[in-house]
Amino acid sequence: MRAKAEQHEFQAEVNRMMKLIINSLYRNKEIFLRELISNAADALDKIRLTSLTDPSALQTNDDLSIRIKADRENRLLHITDSGIGMTKEELMNNLGTIARSGTAEFLSKLMDSSTTSEMQQDLIGQFGVGFYSAFLVADRVVVTTKSNDDEQYIWESDSGSFSIIKDPRGNTLKRGTQITLHMKEEANDFLEPDTLKNLVEKYSQFINFNIYLWQSKTETVEEPAEQESEKPEKTGEDGTVEEEKEEKKTKKVEKTTWDWDRVNNVKPIWMRKPSQVEAEEYDEFYKSITKDFDKPLTHVHFTAEGEVSFRSILYVPKRSPSDMFHNYGKVVENIKLYVRRVFITDDFADMLPKYLAFIRGIVDSDDLPLNVSRENLQQHKLLKVIKKKLVRKVLDMLKKLEGTQFDDFWSEFSTNIKLGVMEDPSNRIRLAKLLRFASSADKEKLTSLTDYVERMKEKQTKIYYMAGTSRKEVESSPLVERLIAKGFEVLYLTEAVDEYCVQAMPEFEGKKFQNVAKEGVTVDDSEAEKEAHQALEKEFEPLTTWLKDTGLKGLIEKAVVSQRLVKSPSALVASTYGWSGNMERIMKSQAYAKAKDPTQDFYANQKKTFEINPRHPVMKELMRRVIADKEDQKAKDTALLLFETATLRSGYSLEDQVGFAERIESVLRQSLDVDPDAQVEAEPVIEDKEDSKETSKETEEGKTQVEEEHSEL
Repeated sequence: MRAKAEQHEFQAEVNRMMKLIINSLYRNKEIFLRELISNAADALDKIRLTSLTDPSALQTNDDLSIRIKADRENRLLHITDSGIGMTKEELMNNLGTIARSGTAEFLSKLMDSSTTSEMQQDLIGQFGVGFYSAFLVADRVVVTTKSNDDEQYIWESDSGSFSIIKDPRGNTLKRGTQITLHMKEEANDFLEPDTLKNLVEKYSQFINFNIYLWQSKTETVEEPAEQESEKPEKTGEDGTVEEEKEEKKTKKVEKTTWDWDRVNNVKPIWMRKPSQVEAEEYDEFYKSITKDFDKPLTHVHFTAEGEVSFRSILYVPKRSPSDMFHNYGKVVENIKLYVRRVFITDDFADMLPKYLAFIRGIVDSDDLPLNVSRENLQQHKLLKVIKKKLVRKVLDMLKKLEGTQFDDFWSEFSTNIKLGVMEDPSNRIRLAKLLRFASSADKEKLTSLTDYVERMKEKQTKIYYMAGTSRKEVESSPLVERLIAKGFEVLYLTEAVDEYCVQAMPEFEGKKFQNVAKEGVTVDDSEAEKEAHQALEKEFEPLTTWLKDTGLKGLIEKAVVSQRLVKSPSALVASTYGWSGNMERIMKSQAYAKAKDPTQDFYANQKKTFEINPRHPVMKELMRRVIADKEDQKAKDTALLLFETATLRSGYSLEDQVGFAERIESVLRQSLDVDPDAQVEAEPVIEDKEDSKETSKETEEGKTQVEEEHSEL
C-alpha cells in the first residue's frame, strides 16, 4: 500500500517547528493528548454547526463523540472522532503546510529563554499547531479520515516526510477522523487506561462532547459450579429409595470485560450554580477555552432573564494580548456562543464592543434559534439585547475590583477603558468611574475622578487637567504654576489617549473639565484680587497691545495678562478650539495622517494667546522699553525669544529652529561680552607630513638642478 502512496515533503517551516516542539516539550509529553482531543472537539463543532442548516450532514453518523483506545500489545493508540473529517486537499493543507501568519511569532516565543515550560505547553494550542505534538510520543503517525465530500484517505508520517493514499479498505469510518499513534518505547505509560483517564480529566474535562475510553472492568459474577460425581442412592427402612432435593450450586468468579466508558461526566460548568463551582474549576475552564497559561484576574458567572434568557461566564485575563491594538476592531474569537449547549461560533463581531475585546468567556442561550445560518443569527435582534447585558455585567465586574487587583487590571487594560469612554456614549458615565490619572495631590498613587471631585475646593467649578509626555514635563509646566500655588489639584494626563478621552466627556458629576493649556482658565479669586488683576491689565495694556501689533505681529492671536503664571515670564496657550501642545505633537506624529488634511490644518493654524506675567522683571523691563521706544530692536528681539521659549515650554514645536538657535547664540555673546560681529576663526591649513616631505624633496631637487645648469654655463 505504501508503494502506491503519494510521497510529499513537509514545508521547511513545519520541519523546523516540529523539531522545536519535540526538543522544547520533551519533558511535558502528556500534552499531546490534550491537543489531539481539542482538535477532535473542533471537528465535532464544525459538523454540528453544518448540520444546523443541513441536517443531512449527520446522516452518515449521528453519534458525535471522541473515542480513545489503547492497544498495548502492538503499542498503538487510537483517537477517533465522528467530526467533519478532511478531504484529500484538506489533508495536504492542514497537515503538510502552515498557512498561519503567526508562525514566526510562535517560533520566536518557543525559543525565548524567558518562556517557561508551562508557557511552552500552551503556546502550541494558542497557535493551532497542536497536532504535531503527537510526535512527542510517537515515531509514526497515521491519520485516517472521511469527509462527506470525499473518499476515505490515509495520511502517514514519520515526522520527516508524509504520504497520502486513498484507503483501500473503503469507507470504514462513515465520517470523521482516526489518529493512530505508533508509540515510542519510552511512551508505553500512555497506553495504560488509567493514565489516559487521568489526562482526560486533567486537561479535557470541559469538552462539550462525550469522551469515551476503551477500558476493562473486573466484575464478580456467579457461575454454575461443576457437577460432582453421582452419589449412591439412599434406601429407607421400608426399602424405598429416598429422593434428595436437587440444590443448584454456584461459584463466584471474577470476570474482566472491556467496554467504552465515558470519562468526562462533569455537567457544563456554566449550567451549574456559582455556589457549586470551585475556584479551581473556574480557572481550569478558563484555561481550557483560552489556551492561556495564566489564571484569570477575575470572573463573573451569572444567569440573565427577561427579554432573553442566557447563562454566561466572563473572564478578565491577567495580561493583555501583545497584538490587542494591532488587531483593534477586527473580529476576535474571545466569546464562544452556544445555543442550548450547542456551540455555534466564536467569531461574532458584535458580541462585545471593540474596547472590551480582551474579555473571554461563553454565552449559552435557549432563546436563540438553532436552525439558521450564522450570518442570519448575527442579525438577530436578541443578540443586541445579550450584548447590552454583557457590557453591563463586565462593567459591574470591573467596578468591584479593589486594591492591587484593580492596579493590575489598570496597568494592562487602561487604554481599553479610555477608548470605551470615547466610543460608548451609553456607558460613558460607568466607564468614567473606572478612570485613573496621575495627580498633583499624590506623587505615588493614581486618583479616580470621584476622589478628585470629593477633594475639590469649596467654590471650584471645574476639573483641571494638563496633558504631556511625562509627569515631570507637566508638573514643571508654567501653565500649572498658579493653580498649584493656590492649592488646586491638577490631573496629569501622560498617556497619548488621555487627552482624547477627557475631551469626549463634557462633564463628570456636574463638573466641567478645563484644559489648563487652553484659554479660559480662571482662578476663583476674591473681589479684591479681581480688581487688582483688572488694574494690572490696564497698566500693561501698552505692552500687550504692542506685542499683538508689533513685537509678535502675525504670530499670536492676542497678548493678555496671565492669571496662571507665578514664576515664568510668559506662556503660550491654545484657543478653546485649538490644539494644546500635547495634542499638536500627537497629531503631527500620526503615521496615517494625511499630508494636507483641511480639518487638521484648521486646528494646526489656530493662533495662540500669549500670556505675560506682569510681576516678572523681564516683562517689567520690556514694558519700560516699549513705552520709551516702540521701535526698540532689543525689545523686538526679546519679545521673539520670549515667544519661542514659551512655545517650547508650553509643549509646542518651533517652526524656525535654526533662527531660534541663532538668537540663543546672540544672547550668549551678549552675556559673555563677545563682539556680536566677531567672526569664527578660520581653520588653518595643515599639510600632511608625507606631503611636506615630498614638497621639500622637490624643492631640493629643483635647487640642485639649477646649480648644475649654472656650473655648466
